[in-house]
This record gives sequence, C-alpha cells and structure tokens, in this order.
Amino acid sequence: MAAADELAFHEFEEATNLLAQTPNEATTRGDQLVPQQHVAVAMDSGGSYGAEDEVEESDKTALLQEEKQQPGFWTFGYYQTFFDVDTSQVLDRIKGSLLPRPGHNFVRHHLRNRPDLYGPFWICATLAFVLAVTGNLTLVLAQRRDPSIHYSPQFHKVTVAGTAIYCYAWLVPLALWGFLQWRKGVRERVGPYTFLETVCVYGYSLFVFIPTVVLWLIPVPWLQWLSGALALALSAAGLVFTLWPVVREDTRLAAVLLLSVVVLLHALLATGCKFYFFQPLPPEPTAPPHQATSQPPTVVLSPPPPRSAAA
Repeated sequence: MAAADELAFHEFEEATNLLAQTPNEATTRGDQLVPQQHVAVAMDSGGSYGAEDEVEESDKTALLQEEKQQPGFWTFGYYQTFFDVDTSQVLDRIKGSLLPRPGHNFVRHHLRNRPDLYGPFWICATLAFVLAVTGNLTLVLAQRRDPSIHYSPQFHKVTVAGTAIYCYAWLVPLALWGFLQWRKGVRERVGPYTFLETVCVYGYSLFVFIPTVVLWLIPVPWLQWLSGALALALSAAGLVFTLWPVVREDTRLAAVLLLSVVVLLHALLATGCKFYFFQPLPPEPTAPPHQATSQPPTVVLSPPPPRSAAA
C-alpha cells in the first residue's frame, strides 16, 4: 500500500498557491515562472485545426511585402542590375575569355545566368581609345622615318573606332540572337542564349585585342601579323566553344555555316582595324653605297718630231 501511495499523484500546496496568485503564468522546472503563450486554434466543420493555415498565410504576406517590385523598362533601376558586378567577377570573366578550351562553356561556367554590361562596355571603350591613340602614334613613327610625311592629330579616329567597335559588339550579337530564335522555331531542340548573354560573350571576347593593339606599335611586320593571328584565334575559339552547345542540335550544314560566319566577321574586324589604323610604315632610307670615283686616264702626249732645217 505504501508503494501505491507513493506512485499516486499529489497536489502541492506551494504550486497551488502560486497558480492562484498568478493564474496567467505556468510553473516550470526549478520553480521558474514563464508567461503562457495563447495560440488561437480554429476548428472547422471536419474537426481539423486551422492554426497552420493561418501561420502559412501570414508568412506569405510577409514575404510578398518584403519582395521588391521589378522596375520598369524606362527606369534607371532596370539597367542598374546589369552593372551589379564586383571586380573579382569581371576578372574571372576576362580570364575565361583569354583561356578558352573545349568543353568549357563561358556562359555556364562564368556568367552563371547573371550577364553584365559593365565589362563589355568598358572593354569596348578601352579598345576604341587604344586603337585611336596607337593609330596616331604610328603616324608619328612614320614621320620620324620619312620627314616628307606631314603629321597632324587625327581625332576623328576616336569616333571611327568607337562606332565600329560598339556597332560590332551590339549589332552582330543581335543578328546572331535573332537567327537562333528563328532556328528555335524550326528546330525545337535549339535553345539559344538570351540577348544579354550573347552581348556579354562578344564584349569579353574583344579584350584580347587590347594588348594586341599595343604590340602593333612595334614596327616589325611579321610580329604584328603573328600577334594579330594569335589574338584572333583565341577570341574566335572562345566564341565557337560557347556557341557550339547551342548550334550542335541544329543540322550540320546550319551549324557549320553559322560558326563560319561568326569567325569570318571576327576576322574582318581584326584585319579592318589593322589596315585602317596601322598603315604600313615607309622603309628606312638607306644611304647609297659609296662608289670610288674613277679618274680619267692620263694621256701622255709625245712631243712632235723636230723638223729638219733642209725642209
């Protein structure tokens, strides 16, 4: 019986008195008092509780309130997102454009569905400025070699370079994106990149030409053509490796023609800049070889024979 009494529930007077004095508080271990939390529970006709539904609805409302509205196309905030990159991301994308390799997709490995316009904008601006400056320096070097050449600063080259570079970096990606969109309607498996991703790929592919243009100041023709061919190969290879996962689902003829046009346009840009901004320098004037002046042979005139007196 004693064991049964010990196992039975007993009322403690201290706890009863405390609860009577503070009915809104509950006892915890260590005689600590904590306030009770009242949870409103709603019962529906089927006998289920609606507390979870109320919590989910409140969470959704809070998330919707915190969500930022997408700015309009005509606002500055819409374009601000395209320039939201840090230095490490830009350097990583430049490195990826300088070191293309098969199976390494520039869009998937470097852009990661976050294309930017900051890098392409400043790369095109830098390339146009460097082209104009080095083109003027080439004329200065030509005047040093040939004093008959009259040098005058050609500021219009800045406009020509900027127009050519920016038109190429925007119009060619636009035409490429439109063509791939059309081929997507013909071949459903063709999935092109977005227009901004295509512009970003072309913009970063032009970075390799900036150091190449500086090297073109060296008046060595074979070195100029070698550096230009190397830069063209790296830049075009990056474009081909990036576009190949998209065009390989198309027919073989369409894929080969498209990639050939991409490489050809890239080569036309490089050779056009080479011939327009870097005219061939005149050869250095060489002194004619010293020729020994030959003196005419001396003719010794013999005196006439003496006349005889008889004559």
